[in-house]
Amino acid sequence: MTGPGPADAPRAPGPQDRDDVVAPDAATGDAGAAGADERAASTPAGARSAVPDAVRRAWRTLSLQRRLVTITAVLLGAGLVVAGVTAATLLERSLLGPVDQKLASEARDVANDALRFLAYGGGTLGPTDYYVRVQTSTQDVPLLSSAAAESYGTPLVDDLSPAAAQAIAGEPFTVGSSRAGSSWRVVAYPFDGGGTSGSVVVGLPLKDIHRTVAAMGVSLTSSGLAIVLLGVVAGGWAVRRSLRPLREIEATAAAIAAGDLSRRVPSAPTSTEVGRLGEALNGMLAQIEEAFAARTASEARMRRFVADASHELRTPLAAIRGYAELYRMGALRTDEQVQDTMRRIEGSATRMGSLVEDLLALARLDEGRQGRLGPVDLTVLAADAVSDLRALDPRRPVRLQTLGGATAPRVVVGDEARLRQVLANLVGNAERHTPAGTPVEVAVGPGDDATTAVLEVRDHGPGIAPEHAARVFERFYRVDASRTRDSGGSGLGMAIVAAIVTSHGGRVAVHETPGGGTTVRVVLPVDGPPRAPAAPEADPQHAGPQDGPPGVPPATDVATMARPSSTS
Repeated sequence: MTGPGPADAPRAPGPQDRDDVVAPDAATGDAGAAGADERAASTPAGARSAVPDAVRRAWRTLSLQRRLVTITAVLLGAGLVVAGVTAATLLERSLLGPVDQKLASEARDVANDALRFLAYGGGTLGPTDYYVRVQTSTQDVPLLSSAAAESYGTPLVDDLSPAAAQAIAGEPFTVGSSRAGSSWRVVAYPFDGGGTSGSVVVGLPLKDIHRTVAAMGVSLTSSGLAIVLLGVVAGGWAVRRSLRPLREIEATAAAIAAGDLSRRVPSAPTSTEVGRLGEALNGMLAQIEEAFAARTASEARMRRFVADASHELRTPLAAIRGYAELYRMGALRTDEQVQDTMRRIEGSATRMGSLVEDLLALARLDEGRQGRLGPVDLTVLAADAVSDLRALDPRRPVRLQTLGGATAPRVVVGDEARLRQVLANLVGNAERHTPAGTPVEVAVGPGDDATTAVLEVRDHGPGIAPEHAARVFERFYRVDASRTRDSGGSGLGMAIVAAIVTSHGGRVAVHETPGGGTTVRVVLPVDGPPRAPAAPEADPQHAGPQDGPPGVPPATDVATMARPSSTS
């Protein structure tokens, strides 16, 4: 804007020139300084202090539900704040646009009118919200209607030289006001005419825009608070509902800790984290329950084992001690009495030695010790067992039979001494627990396939009741509840059979002989036991895994076992 006025320099109007034109407060500079101080006081602190330890401790003590609700509320509030600030900024910019356009289109005309008014006392300035300030090297004349000054205050515009005005000519910018809460949008132009140069500033108030933005801010704040409150309520409900399975898991864990090992976590879809957690916990709880059941059963068998072993050893020890006391007291006066006593002591010691040897054999088997493995012909072992039984009871009919074909060698890889012990125990049980003259057969043959071989010892005696069949391989178990030596051995013979067969990778089962009696069937792998068998975890004096003592075959075979017997 170059010299819109006349050639004469503008003069400063006095109060007599216009009643509606008022001069701003003479202390404009002081007001500007006060405004600057106010803005400086409102500046936020630069560095944010670290979170105190007390806050961290309080946060760690919050429950997961409260943490999630708090985080949700903070994130929701932060999002609403960002959205509100963005909306208010965009609104203010959109409202400033028409003001800038009005200044761009009308500011030059208003400035020319003001310059003519000052120069000639003519032109039309009229009642308006425009603020005009004409500044030369000798004059500084502000023009503002009294109504606008009362409503919006006076703009706080810095002094502008013509060069400074030329640098920002036509560019709108915002300045403060002498009235708090108000500001002005102004543009500046330089002018030069009649040998006088200076600057002219034209401005419009922004208080109405600030009111609109403030009203919108209040609306956004109130609605944001309502949204955050609603989000906290809805989020708390959703979090409680989502964490309900965790509370059920907590209740289940408490019930299990109280001793109810049968409790399980309620199932949930495995597509969710809680569902997968529940499935994993249920699997773990099932294993824990099985482990506790196995431990309980093992402890019960251990107590029974200790009681049975103590009883079995106490009887011969009591007999030996009694006969020794008779001898010490001089009650044995004749050689015949002394010899009879020595014979009885020797018999008790022999029975006790047999029991200890059986326990040692089971201990070695429980440790997984393998004997000397090599080719063993089961047909030869069966023939020797038949010969032994004939020598033991010549009046008993004993036969060697073949299964599924002609007599032929049935060679397996195994420990010959232990396999002979299997046949000796089985044949001895048949001789001990069947009436005199009861036929006995020992059969050898192939298994269901070429990888196995079968041994069978059959008798045609009275058989055994089904309720005893499932327990005959338990240690110290006898069908006859009495513990007399005439009714049976120590109850370890069949347990040794099962342990030896299992150590060879085979299985043993007891079936009813057609026509009456008992058949013990032993199935052995032709290639022998596994090369690296795992040592059983049971102690040699423990009864073994939960399904039975160490060496007992799987439960399906145990359920068919029938003959409790031991030659030990």
